[in-house]
Amino acid sequence: MTIQDFRNILPLLIIAAASVLLLVLIAARRNHRLACWLAGLALAGAFATSLFPSGTMPQAVGGLLAIDGFSLFYSALLSAAGLVVVLLSYPYLQPLREQMEEYYVLILLAVLGAVILAASRHFASFFLGLELLSASLYALIGYLVKSRDRSVEAGVKYLILAAASAAFLLFGMALVYFETGVLGFSDIGVHLAQAGALSPLAIAGFGLIIVGIGFKLALVPFHMWAADVYEGAPAPVSALVATVSKGGVVALLLRFYNEAGGYQFPSLTLLFALFAAASMLGGNLLALLQDNVKRILAYSSIAHLGYLAVAFLAGGKMGAGAATFYLVAYFVTILGAFGIVAHLSSGEEEAERVSDYRALFWRRPWAAAAFTAMLLSLAGIPLTAGFMGKFYIAAAGVEGGLWALLFILVASSVIGLYYYLRIVVAMFSQAEEQKPVKLRLFSGAGLILALLVVALVWLGISPQAMMGWINQWVAG
Repeated sequence: MTIQDFRNILPLLIIAAASVLLLVLIAARRNHRLACWLAGLALAGAFATSLFPSGTMPQAVGGLLAIDGFSLFYSALLSAAGLVVVLLSYPYLQPLREQMEEYYVLILLAVLGAVILAASRHFASFFLGLELLSASLYALIGYLVKSRDRSVEAGVKYLILAAASAAFLLFGMALVYFETGVLGFSDIGVHLAQAGALSPLAIAGFGLIIVGIGFKLALVPFHMWAADVYEGAPAPVSALVATVSKGGVVALLLRFYNEAGGYQFPSLTLLFALFAAASMLGGNLLALLQDNVKRILAYSSIAHLGYLAVAFLAGGKMGAGAATFYLVAYFVTILGAFGIVAHLSSGEEEAERVSDYRALFWRRPWAAAAFTAMLLSLAGIPLTAGFMGKFYIAAAGVEGGLWALLFILVASSVIGLYYYLRIVVAMFSQAEEQKPVKLRLFSGAGLILALLVVALVWLGISPQAMMGWINQWVAG
């Protein structure tokens, strides 16, 4: 590796160095506030260096990583999401009787793994990034062993799911390597283009890789225990799983499928289309049966990954642009939704039942207004980021001729309206006993949530700037 290579991977180096430095500081002296600030500064630095790279692009680093507009955009997005999770975590964790400092080390390592996934162009970096992300999430999900009985259970369930995913991925990679003799994504694409058709071994290998990715994205039918993980994890960690974990895998999938030439094989496209349709319908139908807000958001995320798969299947610049814009809108919305849950939780109890939000508007009007905006965006109501995300996905689907999937998208979105509006109605219902209104305008978490609401409305009213950046950095 050269000095230029080190300059290109500066966001990765900042996060990795901060995690090591934080471990050293913890060994010397524990300080929750200092740990939070150091993690936040590292993620802010990674975000800045991703937006303003110091080296020339595109560059291949060691044959494993690709540093280009695509990887830098996703690096900035994932770092920003990690920063929001860190800022939401501090007030959430402060009242609990846990040792908090290692929590921020794990967040840094999870973001590092996701950023490596976004830059991967080789099976080795793909698997290393995935395992770094997964191993960090095991511990984060089960972190509150003293305060949450369900936390360890959720961590064990995620461990089993991640182990199954890794087994499918490794077996699939082995079969693809046996067939092609190469591990680089573009090299695999060249070999398959020369072959002209997929052999049975290659079909089996790609199928196993898709199944492994399906576990990581919690697509139906690989969604088992996903809602249990979201419910048992601390609310900020649920936000991290829903955004950073999913975003890194989506970025990896976009690059791998394009460079390996997956779009030229109808059998693989059909397999993804079935997963997308099942996720859109299954996620929304299962959410109808829930009374737990975190489980509702979990099944909602399954449906939203199904929506995103429609743009992915459309392919081309339009599909990549639509998928990335939808992911940005989804990040803003789901971070805000889980942020409200964390903001309203206290001590050892989380505000996770729908009944906990009854008459919230009359007690905490700003929190109720912010949560309403997030839920309306998830439902795809106009003037929100979610609506524009679905609009771009529909445009990509029309261009790709995916009419059946678009019909399912519209039908499942209508189903989703019910459970989103159910929470909204509960928040605005009349209180049985009037309680004093709490206005907390200047709390740290409140400021973060306000910024997320502004971003949500801005993306819904004026999406052209974001789409311009995406077309410049990603779609090419």
